[in-house]
Amino acid sequence: MNLLTNISPIDGRYKTSVEELSEYFSEMALMRYRLMVEIEYLIALSIEKNINEIEPLTLEQQNKLKSYYKNFSNEDAQSIKKIEETTNHDVKAIEYFLKEKLQNTKFNKYIEFIHFALTSEDINNLAYTLMWNSAIKNIYLPKISEVQEKFIIFAKKNKHQPMLSLTHGQSATPTTVGKEFAVFAHRLQRQILQLSNHKLQGKFGGATGTWGAHNIAYPNIDWINFSKNFISSLNLEPNIITIQIESHDSITESYQIIERINTILIDFTRDIWMYISRGIFGQKKKDNEIGSSAMPHKINPIQFENAEGNLGIANAYFVHLSQKLPISRMQRDLTDSTVLRNQGIPLAHSLLACKNILKGMSRLTINKEKLDEELNNHWEVLAEAIQTVMRKVGYEKPYEKLKELTRGEKVNKQTIYNFINSLEIPEEEKNKLLKLTPHTYIGLSTDVVDLI
Repeated sequence: MNLLTNISPIDGRYKTSVEELSEYFSEMALMRYRLMVEIEYLIALSIEKNINEIEPLTLEQQNKLKSYYKNFSNEDAQSIKKIEETTNHDVKAIEYFLKEKLQNTKFNKYIEFIHFALTSEDINNLAYTLMWNSAIKNIYLPKISEVQEKFIIFAKKNKHQPMLSLTHGQSATPTTVGKEFAVFAHRLQRQILQLSNHKLQGKFGGATGTWGAHNIAYPNIDWINFSKNFISSLNLEPNIITIQIESHDSITESYQIIERINTILIDFTRDIWMYISRGIFGQKKKDNEIGSSAMPHKINPIQFENAEGNLGIANAYFVHLSQKLPISRMQRDLTDSTVLRNQGIPLAHSLLACKNILKGMSRLTINKEKLDEELNNHWEVLAEAIQTVMRKVGYEKPYEKLKELTRGEKVNKQTIYNFINSLEIPEEEKNKLLKLTPHTYIGLSTDVVDLI
């Protein structure tokens, strides 16, 4: 594949960064998962005691059939594509490919039980869901967990480092660097847990979810229970009451969890961008790297900017997938078919963003000097503490007095100390306030970090 001529940057510029997803979302991967469902279904039919036309497949025979999808090759995929040129139907091409494999073998008598009584959607919904489920568990969850762990490490390392807060872009009560990272680690933890525990569903009820063909052929089989057992054997949750398509509600819920994760990460990348812009965070230099073609001094926060952009693209896809897939005209239309093929794209953008955040974090430094300078220039942030103590001791209109002193005014250490000394409050409370500085007024920030 020529990386320079591909239309999508996911398969071009960024291919090497997300190539592990090819195993789950390429055209060849879809063929392999479809073939897996067809073969597993054939095995399940063979061991159904009420089907007398075929014998139960032995363990050796089952393993032989399973080897067709376990050892699925590029040559196999090309063969299926060749068949599809004639059938103009991708799932039927899988069926014909498997039938060709079994012709003139000891499996010959099983051929007409391949895709028996099924509609294409019975294969497709399971294949797409299995692809998604495998990619989430094997690729995405480990990577987003790595991001969260990196936040935790950074938070604990810097839990004692005071930092000026900005609310509405203006100086506010101080926090710590560690506490701010702990917030994002905590938010991610909740979503990661939801994604880890989320159950994906599958259907297997025939052309319109009635098992009509199944029941007319073998009325003595409990097809509803058969389908439940078959879907469960694939580690999916059975969705028994459906139209022709699986409702896509559960996979949509999964998309929406990742969309929320991405939104949290967008919030994070924008905060980091602004911290770097303020000069309180820095970035390690890399030899031979160029920040600007015109301004040699620059070290741009490109990893965080790249991540933000990719997270936005991913969420645009996830929103459309979530809004489109649960909707089908009557019992079936094909709009979901073309849309589902794209589910790997937003996951690739999400994965790419995670990797860029990790790269950015590896270069992130703390500018302690600048952090101290900001705090020393904003003694007005102690106004909250002072007026709260004044309230405690019954001082008249404390908020208003601090408002008059500090609102819109340049306040320094001496201004604050003079005001505190002028207060007629118990010496114990006065001494407590006189010991307070913007660096020490961090509340329980360090304790918050210990909660993650």
